[in-house]
Formats: sequence, C-alpha cells, structure tokens
Amino acid sequence: MKYIVILGDGMADEPLEALDNQTPLQAAHKPYMDSLAKGGIIGLVHTIPEGLSPGSDTANLSVMGYDPHQYYSGRSPLEVLSMGATMEEKDVSFRCNFVTLSDDDKPYKDKVILDHSADEITTEEAHELLIYLVEYLGNSQLAFHTGTSYRHAIIWHDGSTDVNLTPPHDILGKTIGNYLPKGDNADKIEQMMVLSYKLLSNHPINVKRKEQGLNPANAIWIWGEGTKPTLPSFQEKYGITGAMISAVDLLKGIAVAAKMDNIHVEGATGNIHTNFKGKAKAAVETLQTHDFVYVHIEAPDECGHRGEIANKVKSIEYIDEVAGYIKETLDEKGEDYRIMVLPDHPTPIALRTHTSNPVPYLIYDSTQVQNNHHTYDEVSCEATHRRWQVGHTLMAYFLNKTAIEEEASC
Repeated sequence: MKYIVILGDGMADEPLEALDNQTPLQAAHKPYMDSLAKGGIIGLVHTIPEGLSPGSDTANLSVMGYDPHQYYSGRSPLEVLSMGATMEEKDVSFRCNFVTLSDDDKPYKDKVILDHSADEITTEEAHELLIYLVEYLGNSQLAFHTGTSYRHAIIWHDGSTDVNLTPPHDILGKTIGNYLPKGDNADKIEQMMVLSYKLLSNHPINVKRKEQGLNPANAIWIWGEGTKPTLPSFQEKYGITGAMISAVDLLKGIAVAAKMDNIHVEGATGNIHTNFKGKAKAAVETLQTHDFVYVHIEAPDECGHRGEIANKVKSIEYIDEVAGYIKETLDEKGEDYRIMVLPDHPTPIALRTHTSNPVPYLIYDSTQVQNNHHTYDEVSCEATHRRWQVGHTLMAYFLNKTAIEEEASC
C-alpha cells in the first residue's frame, strides 16, 4: 500500500459574494477531488489544538501526526533546519520576513504593512538584500540565514523566547505601532526593524522593483521565535518510509526533523506559479522508493493572504490536476494506495490571515472504493457530521494504524 497526502495550504475559506456565496473550493472546477470524495470518506478535522495559534507550523505538524502541544517549539527553528543551519540548546531562532511598509514621511510606528511578502520577492534578490543588511545588523550574537523568497531566519545565540511578536500576515493593512515587539530584547529587535527600513528603502534592488511596478522589500519583520526542535522520526513512528515535496522551508524543516527525505522539484516556488505538474510527477516517482509522500502546495495560502479570489480558485484547480495525475498514474500501475486531500488551516480571503476553524478532508482507498454522492468542499464535509476532534490522530487512521471509530466523533 502506498500513501499520499496532498496538502493545499490555506485552501479552506468562507463563502464569498464574488463567488455567488460559494467558497473557492465550491467554485473551483475540481473533477478529480470530487471523484475521490465520491469514492471515499469526507469530514472535518481540527488541525489547530486549543490554545495554539493557527499557523502552518502547528497545523502541518498536526496533519503529519505530531501533537503540537508536545513537539512544537516555534516556527523558525523548523525552517532553520531546512536552511542547513544548526542550533545549540540555548539558541533562539526567529523568522525574518522581507515585507513592504508604506513609503511615506510618517514615523516608523505609524507606517502600514502593505505586503507580507514584498510581492513574493525572488530568493536571489532577497539574498543580496540580506547580505547588505548583515553588514549593519550582524554581530557575534546574531547569525542570518537565507531561506526562500521572502522567508529568512536569524539565530540569536543565548537569546530569549520571552517575547511577544506578531506574524506580518496577521496585520496586513494595519498600522504597525500596536504590533511592535514586546518583552525580552524587544528594543533590539525593533531597532533592527527600524534600521532595515532606513537601509532598504532606496536600495538599488528596490528602486528597480518599484520601476517594474513591484512592491519593494523595504523592511524586515522579525517573528516566529523558537528553540531547537526534536521530533521522533516518521519511520520509527509509523513503520514506513516517507518523503516531503514542498517549496517552503517550514515543511522541508519538518521533514528534516522527522528524518524524511526532501524531494527537490525544479520550478517549485511556493506560489501560484509553482511547478504543479512537476510536483505530481515527483510524487509518483518518489513512491517507487518510499511508502509515503507528503505533497505540500503553498499557493492557496499565498492567494488568501493577498486577497486574490480568482487566483485562489485557480490554484485549487491546479491542485486538482495534481490529484488526478497521481490517481490515474497509480491506477495504471496497478498500485494499491490511499490518498488524503486537505488544507492545514483556512486562510479566508475576507480576513487575509489564518483561522482555527476545522478543515475539510477526504480519504480515498483504492482497495475499498465507496459509492457516495459527496463533493469535496467545506459544506459537504460538514454535512457528513464526521468530525475529527484531535487532529494529530488522523494520520494514524489514514495509515491504517487505528479504526476511525476510536478517534472521530460527531
């Protein structure tokens, strides 16, 4: 038996007037996902444990079967693993976003965060900007590491997690004064952010970006603090070999921590312009040597943060093609397999950030095809009254390790 998870990051949403009061999942043309739903089971799963923030970090840990209450030590430490950096026990890492702040004469605290990704700046541009900043911000306590696109990291030797920091995608369009750092080293963190704005506003890269009609990466925003993570390996936990296909450092880092293989796909970007077909082909190829593959697709989440309704619908349709390619190819090969499709969390267009609401899932088993009338969307999944209350236990059921009656409740 082969196992495939297709994770559409932030795919769940709320009804939108622009879509005739449908969600993007309902509005999308997704024949393959709907077919899988008809032949499988669907329901809702709570991926965000009570008391934790609805981030892709906690949510994906939950989907992968790791209890976030037990294993979550912060977002940035997982990303640092993907960047090849090492952390000591007393180190604290932070996420370092390139963002776009309003370009005006107002004091720093009165500026507005316009874009959490600086129009998804390229990794090459961001790397050059980061090298430039290190000349002014770096010291013996701080180590800067380049990630992907706008997502980067800082390791603070002998740092502190007793600090209150806000994710930039949670405050899009808001004045930043109420969301500046608080707690240990808050003044130093804020000083770095303020200085970055002064340094980057007229950097040649940003001058060129503005000429091209793109948002400049005119500041860094520091958040996502955490300490060195420790996960049991996926193979030890479930007795099967696993691999990760993702364009973002967070998921790659989770894979490193879980001792899974990371599969590189040329052209994978973490946005709607990613290589969807390449990911689908890589998943099938990976299953020749692995029992399990986790295909993470970031595009719907980015579209949700950016408020792009049409692109979010289109990204779901692209994900549907990924599901279709994997299913049809495995059917042709005569493989027995299970596919699970789900988001990690909702990223509603109207809010442009994450929520903790349960997300729709479908599980299709090629050896036990059902004959239902389901479609795959939030409304249909809720109508089944099948609700998985403890999200991190769903993976064990998917991998045939538990009976569904043991974990699901209405």
